[in-house]
Formats: sequence, structure tokens, C-alpha cells
Amino acid sequence: MSEETSNQLTDGLPLTSRSLPISLIRAREVAMEPIRAMLHPTGITEQQWRILRVLSEHGAIDATSLAWRAGLLAPSVTRIVQTMSGKQLISRRNDPDDRRRQLIGLLPAGQKILDENAQQAQSIASGFRERLGDEDFEQLLDLLDRLIGDK
Repeated sequence: MSEETSNQLTDGLPLTSRSLPISLIRAREVAMEPIRAMLHPTGITEQQWRILRVLSEHGAIDATSLAWRAGLLAPSVTRIVQTMSGKQLISRRNDPDDRRRQLIGLLPAGQKILDENAQQAQSIASGFRERLGDEDFEQLLDLLDRLIGDK
């Protein structure tokens, strides 16, 4: 049996072509390339885009929830939120129920960036759906949700 057929090298490690972490990173790069091109003229980063998307979808939320939903590390969110707040894209205010917590919300300038790019973002997403087909696209998202679990 060849190495390619077994999907493993002699040391027991999977071939890089069959490595889940490497495949996820490659897929991420394929998915993000058109998003980065879309965002270039806006002057915001892909991380900032994800924060805007999450806030638009969920409303004002705390930094921990924002970090998880946007797929970012908490220390990165602190820095990014500070930058975005300075650009008047998002707001920060104390949580009325817990003064130790801050709620982060979307401001009109942030919503404007989402609105101005919604059609192109939808086109990008549709392109991935067309490439995989509806059933495989939904199955991929379901499988990724299973992999992520209840974190």
C-alpha cells in the first residue's frame, strides 16, 4: 500500500493533504481571499468585519461573547474594539445589569460599511455555495459545528 493510499506516513501522522488542521487553514485562506479583496477599499480588516457582522446580527454584547462569535482571541478583541471605537464604528458602554462588564454595540458608520458591502459579501457566499452545491455546503457547516461542539 502506498503512502498516498493509506493517508498516513510511516510515523503514523496523516499526510499533510489529509491533516485536519492544515486542511482547515487552507480552506480558511480560500474563503478569506475574496473577503480580503472586498474589504481592502473599506480600510477595515477581516477581524473588524467579523466584529461588525456579529454586532449586526446579535446586537450589543460583552467582549467575551463577541470574541467567541467572531472567532477571535479575547486580547485581540480588546485591541480591535479600541481601534474600532476610535473610528466611531462601534460603541462601548457599561452593562446596566453588571457595571463591571462593557457592552459593545454597532454604530451607524459600522452599519454603513456592512450595508455598502452586503451585496458583494452575499455574492461571495453564493459562490462558495454554488461551488459545493447546497447539500454539501450545508453538510460542511453542520460538520464544522459538530467539530466545534458546545464551546
